[in-house]
Amino acid sequence: MNDSGAVLPWLVIRQDDNGNHYRVGRYATRDEAQQMADSLDADGHQQLYWVERIGQPAS
Repeated sequence: MNDSGAVLPWLVIRQDDNGNHYRVGRYATRDEAQQMADSLDADGHQQLYWVERIGQPAS
């Protein structure tokens, strides 16, 4: 939770060229997180972006 008490269970994750994973942001809905991942992916970067729910094992 953040200071406002909102729950943000969806993460956007980035994987760099060396296989390192970084949290890009947290979002309230899967759709919101997916839109951000898609927009980052469309910027032409070579990194991989995906959406995960907090507590969900990575696939």
